[in-house]
Amino acid sequence: MTTTLITGANKGLGKETARALVDAGHTVWLGARDEARGRAAADEVGARFVQLDVTDDASVSAAIATISEAGTGLDVLINNAGIAKWGSDFTESLDSASVLEVFDTNVVGIVRVTEAALPLLEQSANPVVVNVSSALGSFWATHEPSRPASSFVSLIYGSSKAAVSMLTVQYSRAHTNVKFNAVEPGITATELGGGDPGSHPGRPASVSAQVVAKLAMIGPDGPTGTFQEDQGELGW
Repeated sequence: MTTTLITGANKGLGKETARALVDAGHTVWLGARDEARGRAAADEVGARFVQLDVTDDASVSAAIATISEAGTGLDVLINNAGIAKWGSDFTESLDSASVLEVFDTNVVGIVRVTEAALPLLEQSANPVVVNVSSALGSFWATHEPSRPASSFVSLIYGSSKAAVSMLTVQYSRAHTNVKFNAVEPGITATELGGGDPGSHPGRPASVSAQVVAKLAMIGPDGPTGTFQEDQGELGW
């Protein structure tokens, strides 16, 4: 049985990824800051709930301890938790507090959780880490006229996802026994940045979750140090 931890998974892409992996036979730990919402989401998809705030060292340590004590082991970590500070017109908040909050969640949060989880992951026969990134963090996609990312300005969120991409590369080199990959899930109708999924132009989270789940299910001969999307590898 493969055991997977997903951060920020009480709604949207994280919850739908949890649903897909439960359906594929994984034991899924659904991580969420809010206990009531997290437990409800876990019950809905058939996962286990663990309280996890990626911006809080103590919360992260406690979550990994809970998984360790449960005896399930840990084979896959999906760093899904992420935020954006966009207004209704997709104008970003550029005050220092907002910028720090985005980077603390999207970038430092990955380091917090990954570092805490690595001792458990390294006990697995097939350890995998999937970092949810974005084409807005791809230098190639933001310079390629055929890509939507080339015409959407995102100073802070995009920069944070560029950092996620580099973390993926460097972690893959630092821990060669673990497969680290970044994923662009596609333009997805979620509440990221405070929007209304019902009026979002993106595709359903259940569709975007498929590419995340696919990377979570790679075998021992799977890729590492890559950036993936539906069609295959994405340029950095």
